[in-house]
Parts: sequence; C-alpha cells; structure tokens
Amino acid sequence: MTLTPAAADKVLSDNFAPWVLELGLSVVEMGELHAVLRLPWADGLAREGGGLCGQALMAAADTATVIAVSAARGGFIPMTTVQQSTTFQRAVVGADVLIEARLSKLGRRMAFAEITMTAEGADGPAARASTVYALLG
Repeated sequence: MTLTPAAADKVLSDNFAPWVLELGLSVVEMGELHAVLRLPWADGLAREGGGLCGQALMAAADTATVIAVSAARGGFIPMTTVQQSTTFQRAVVGADVLIEARLSKLGRRMAFAEITMTAEGADGPAARASTVYALLG
C-alpha cells in the first residue's frame, strides 16, 4: 500500500501534539524510503536576532522521520524516538524550510534516518539531524 500525501497529512493531524501541529508542517513529497516536509516561516518561531529557533527545526526533523517511516510501511504504526542528534550550520531568516528525511535502515523493530533541513532557495543546509526510532507496532 502506498501512502499518499493526503494520507501523510492525516498521519500528522491524527498523531501529533497540538503544539507540533501549530508548526504548520505539510508533506511535500514521499518515496519508498524518504519524506519531504515544509516548515513555513513564522515570526513566532524566531528567536532573539531573528533566526528560526533550533527547537522548531528539531521538532520538524523528528516529525519528518515519522512520516518517512509511515511512507515506507504504507501507513502509520506506533513508534517512538530513541535518539536524535542535530547540528546547526547556518541561520534561517524569513524563509520556509524543506525537511528531507531519508531512512538509512528500516528493520522490524528499529528505523534509522538522516535528515537535511534547507531554507528554501539556499545553497546548502541550515541543519542536519540523525534519528533512531523504536517501532512499536
């Protein structure tokens, strides 16, 4: 079963806390082992100095992993974050961010992903993350 972008958006609305939904994430594309989400710029997500706060990027990376696993599995299954590591490379100011999660390994009980976060129109990533998930269902 292939997960459609509309079904992936429903995974978001049905399974994430209200504060995550307030980020305004939307699914841009999906493939067998990846998902791309858009994090729209919002002044309320900026920290002192005007850059997008790291917490918003980290939450977006974590969420994109769930969508990538759901796409690979053909639908949502219960899962939980085991580990996430994020490096920030440049500030994002006034731009949407594309969050691309690629699964590097999908097992029966664990999933591993690499996430690239790039401001729309930028030459290189603003941040990178790696995540490990326990698959519970």
